Amino acid sequence: MRKLLSFIAACILVPLISGAQPLDTNVHTVLFLGNSITYAGSYITDVEALLTLAHPGRNITCINLGLPSETVSGLSETGHAGGRFPRPDLHERLHRILSSIKPDLIFACYGMNDGIYLPFDEERFLYYKNGMNWLHDTLVKTGARVIVLTPPVYDEKRGQAAGYAQVLDKYADWLLLQHKQAKWEVTDIHYPMKRYLDAHRRLDAKFGMDGFALANDGVHPGEAGHWLMAKQLLLYLGEAEAVKYTDINTAVAHYKNGAAILKLVAERQSFMKDAWLGATGHTRPEMKAGLPLQEALQQAAAIHQQIQTLQP
Repeated sequence: MRKLLSFIAACILVPLISGAQPLDTNVHTVLFLGNSITYAGSYITDVEALLTLAHPGRNITCINLGLPSETVSGLSETGHAGGRFPRPDLHERLHRILSSIKPDLIFACYGMNDGIYLPFDEERFLYYKNGMNWLHDTLVKTGARVIVLTPPVYDEKRGQAAGYAQVLDKYADWLLLQHKQAKWEVTDIHYPMKRYLDAHRRLDAKFGMDGFALANDGVHPGEAGHWLMAKQLLLYLGEAEAVKYTDINTAVAHYKNGAAILKLVAERQSFMKDAWLGATGHTRPEMKAGLPLQEALQQAAAIHQQIQTLQP
């Protein structure tokens, strides 16, 4: 029954999907910036796996440099992480990232932490807007294509921050306004996730079910939420086939050796993100120590060879 409801909810959202901006054939290195949701990385794995399967021979590499707890606003709430450390600020590390990596395409996803889980406040909102303007301007100067993601949805039924869903609505609305007024490239993941969550809960109520959530803690999406994020990115990049699939496993099943390639991409992503974080540096304590970058790149190259062997 749950799978049926997921399919119905996905169908409800199909007419709401926006137009696409196809991926240029010269794009090979894709950088992802963000907080713990990006660091978790399932949506990045999904995107890389499907681009790899759909475009064999293109050698598209997705680099995950998400950092848990991070903001672009530079704000941190009192007693964050039990008082052990303040939230890291992207301003501190972005220059090192861009000096180490020369991406062709950059995705940036901030907002979830930037209101620091408090009710809406104009001053905090200004810090977020200033941070996003700085980030966008800095990234555009690299010559890479820059795509900003609206923040994922916050679920007040599962989280403890009253009124925070409306805060992220405002942050998402402002980013979408930049798309219209300043011609930013913006992929909306916020409202598709919100509509999916609302549609699922309406269907749950209709069929006498309860308990559906994209994020058990209100913040960090599970696999279904990450697939929704990935699907919006893929659709924006012109991968129209993504609209048909309710999950990543169904999507990769339509390709020869798709499941095996997805597994290899996930394996590579799992160690490369820590290696890149270690190589570029950050101020957040309590992070997993990654492999030395050169060792990680050698392992990644071996996995790349396995993937090529599996492709038609």
